[in-house]
Amino acid sequence: MRVLGIIPCYNEQENIESLIKELSHYSDVLDFVIINDRSTDMTSTVCDNVKANIINLPCNLGIGGAVQTGYIYAKEKNYDIAVQIDGDGQHDPSYIRELIEPLIGGNCDFVIGSRFINKEGFQSSLTRRVGIVYFARLLKLLTKQKVTDPTSGFRACNKRIINYFAENYPVDYPEPESIMALSRNGYTILEVPVKMRERNGGVSSIKAFKSVYYMIKVTLAIIIDFSRKQQVN
Repeated sequence: MRVLGIIPCYNEQENIESLIKELSHYSDVLDFVIINDRSTDMTSTVCDNVKANIINLPCNLGIGGAVQTGYIYAKEKNYDIAVQIDGDGQHDPSYIRELIEPLIGGNCDFVIGSRFINKEGFQSSLTRRVGIVYFARLLKLLTKQKVTDPTSGFRACNKRIINYFAENYPVDYPEPESIMALSRNGYTILEVPVKMRERNGGVSSIKAFKSVYYMIKVTLAIIIDFSRKQQVN
């Protein structure tokens, strides 16, 4: 099965080269494409210097638009599986096989790499952990399914979801909202344990002053999505 790694990047010049080198050890498992979301630093130059496969967006679309670009690429290139990998280096590529194995076996449609199953590795900041617990409880209430790490961007999906995400993907902070949409449309979701790493350089795109806005906006988006009718797959 053909597997594509989708790597959204915004100002990751300090992290992206080391991630590319790591991913080169898994060329037998997956190809990858870097979606440069109009970075203002040297991200594009770093990728060009190591001859990485990169799409440079003409304007900043945000994380949702960047990731959806990757899914459109996966659909057009006829990939069977897509794996999202953050460009900040927090996702360990050694877990890619664990992510895609349930998909290859046909056991589910969507796999989330959760840092909270075995509670090993970097567990995020206290503030973000509170938000993660909140969204996990909200999603369980609405979907009747337990998801321990709903904000994890380390995730994989089969061709059905590649086609779905190429047409439908949330714009801002999309991870929890996309879980709601997949559940509403009857896709099967599975979590596998992973260890995540702390960011070595650069700054996260989610700033502390946006945390209240983030919580309110994503909560409303999840509830609105919950109220929609199931789409025809």
